Amino acid sequence: MWVRACCELELHLDVATPLILMLRPQSGASQWISSEEYTFSHTVPVVEYADIFGNLCQRLVAPAVEFRISTSAVVETADVIDLEPGAPFTNVQNLPADVLTYLVPTRYCESDRLGDAARSLVADCRPGYDQVVAITDWIRETIPYQPGTSDVPLSAIEVQKQKHGVCRDLAHLGIAYCRSISIPARMVVGYLHGLEPMDLHAWFEAFVGDRWYTFDSSQPVLKGGRVAIAYGRDAADVSIFHQFGPLPTYSAMNVSVELLSD
Repeated sequence: MWVRACCELELHLDVATPLILMLRPQSGASQWISSEEYTFSHTVPVVEYADIFGNLCQRLVAPAVEFRISTSAVVETADVIDLEPGAPFTNVQNLPADVLTYLVPTRYCESDRLGDAARSLVADCRPGYDQVVAITDWIRETIPYQPGTSDVPLSAIEVQKQKHGVCRDLAHLGIAYCRSISIPARMVVGYLHGLEPMDLHAWFEAFVGDRWYTFDSSQPVLKGGRVAIAYGRDAADVSIFHQFGPLPTYSAMNVSVELLSD
């Protein structure tokens, strides 16, 4: 399927403010970027670089004005998600070196504190893909997805105690449970066609059967129409923008995903 994914940011800045943005999706195995636009309301020097996870980042200093950032990409992406029940667990000693970083505890995914709970949850599952399905289903059934209820990331332990969360929080819990049973897992931020209410979205991927598979506890059905912008260990790695200095006096974001053809 072909979609047009757009994001507009508006920042009212009182002083010149350094920004690091992460708003450019890249072509890969599951998506093809046919064309894109990336514009600023004011002319500023921009330096682009790839972070340690391969995400494209844009570095600039925004002037003390009402500063607007607009991005748009026409993307071919899968209309269905690959499923592989029974895909086997990959032994840690056989994992690719670049996957190992997604196996250890991080700031928002305290996998070292959830091992007993995770092992109890998946005790009757075949090791690998089926364990991740059990984790995802359990989160969907016990931790309600409540969009718009939090602007601050919650850790896996925090969302488990709170018993509800936004998509980012549910992804943290799924990632932490996977890592606690030695399944690498990473966060993805991007667009999802048909998301209600529309916003940027977060889900997670788990590495089983020698490849990454998509999982999403926030949605009743695992569907396609996804455009990945960034990958990371948790929300700290995939923020779409960082600003340094005084907070903007006003900020707003508008996201849209338009279906162009099936």
